[in-house]
Amino acid sequence: MIKDPLISIILVTYNAEEFLQRCLDSIYIQAYTPNEIIIIDGGSTDKSIEIIRDNADKIAFWKSEKDDGIYDAMNKALDYTQGQWIYFIGADDTLTPEFSELAKELKNADCIYYGSVYKAGKKYLGKLSRYHQAKTGINHQAIIYPSQIFADNRYDTSYKISADHVFNMGFNRHEKYHFEFKDFIIANFNDTGISSLQKDAVFESRKGRLIIKYFGLKIYLRFQFKKLKAKLFKS
Repeated sequence: MIKDPLISIILVTYNAEEFLQRCLDSIYIQAYTPNEIIIIDGGSTDKSIEIIRDNADKIAFWKSEKDDGIYDAMNKALDYTQGQWIYFIGADDTLTPEFSELAKELKNADCIYYGSVYKAGKKYLGKLSRYHQAKTGINHQAIIYPSQIFADNRYDTSYKISADHVFNMGFNRHEKYHFEFKDFIIANFNDTGISSLQKDAVFESRKGRLIIKYFGLKIYLRFQFKKLKAKLFKS
């Protein structure tokens, strides 16, 4: 009998006592059980460590130390994963039962599978065109990655908010990996976090160059036209 593949669920925390147990509970109740939880905590000073210790028997690995931001912590976590698939979730997010439905669809290790999330109670994004992948990006909590993709790739920590968007851009026209959409809403995404409230200044300054590099001239020109149109409309 072929076993279902193991999914490593990476949870990065910092002073997350308000949300952490709820997030963990949403993982525990999944119908798809071959999963492991990896927690990298950024040196919390609230009760986060106490909560982690209370759940230690259900956590494959955890550590707490100061880091250089969320993507630095994610990169650290990848060194401790054992799964064939990787999923990242924020401490203030939760999984839905449909996460397990998408998990059952993980068949091709050359695919980056993604679904949708709930944002403010509504389905967010769905299937994205190449243009919208360039402009908006796939929500990070909607993606399950094949673990082998991280053998030679890590998040660029010079981007403090949008490193996942940049990471995904690099696989838009990749010689091996490709994105595949499955119509499942797999998480409740908290839209009050830093990624929703602030822009990544470094990313915004480089966005045009990244689009032309990974998506080509046609999508770049469309992006610039829409940007100019929005600016003129606003003024």
